[in-house]
Amino acid sequence: QVQLVDSGGGLVQPGGSLRLSCAASGSTLDEYTIGWFRQAPGKEREGIACISKNDDSTYYADSVKGRFTISKDHAKNTVYLQMDSLKPDDTGIYYCTAPCSGYYWGQGTQVTVSS
Repeated sequence: QVQLVDSGGGLVQPGGSLRLSCAASGSTLDEYTIGWFRQAPGKEREGIACISKNDDSTYYADSVKGRFTISKDHAKNTVYLQMDSLKPDDTGIYYCTAPCSGYYWGQGTQVTVSS
């Protein structure tokens, strides 16, 4: 059984930054790909980033490419999503998942980008 705990959301002004964390237990980061999804109000859940289990290769959706960075800390069994140059369209609930296709889910963390 894998448990994922998301954290790090909050209220930030446009152009600001946040770092989300996804702490995993019940498995190591070498066993699953880990991804981040987000769901904006009134929209479908969107996969935005994924990191591989072996070589740390990454994937980003076009909507966040160049602004968001996914990374791992194996010692802490935690995956991070660094979000820079945030826009109001980035507002939503952010979930981490393992594997990236979505089986185990975190509880979600709210990100609000507003002035």
